[in-house]
Amino acid sequence: AAKGGLKMLTRNICSEYGEYNIQCNGIGPGYIATPQTAPLREPQADGSRHPFDSFICAKTPAGRWLDPAELTGPAVFLASEASNAVNGHVLYVDGGILAYIGKQPK
Repeated sequence: AAKGGLKMLTRNICSEYGEYNIQCNGIGPGYIATPQTAPLREPQADGSRHPFDSFICAKTPAGRWLDPAELTGPAVFLASEASNAVNGHVLYVDGGILAYIGKQPK
């Protein structure tokens, strides 16, 4: 619900302030390899992968967790003049997982 609220807030700010040349966009990160997610990515005691790690790698077309540095380019783009015509958008930087989730199995 919170993510949906932020998406709608982004759209509302866009519609309220766009006429003043103020853009409001968001970045929707996917699953990022951070110290906080490390326990999910480490091999289990028996050498197997954590079930959530297996799920993320299987359902993300990139086949892996994302590196935090991969958010840099999208952030720089949205902060630059190159994105002047982009407004009210959430840019998903997720390795393609949103495109894949819900897809019927083969």
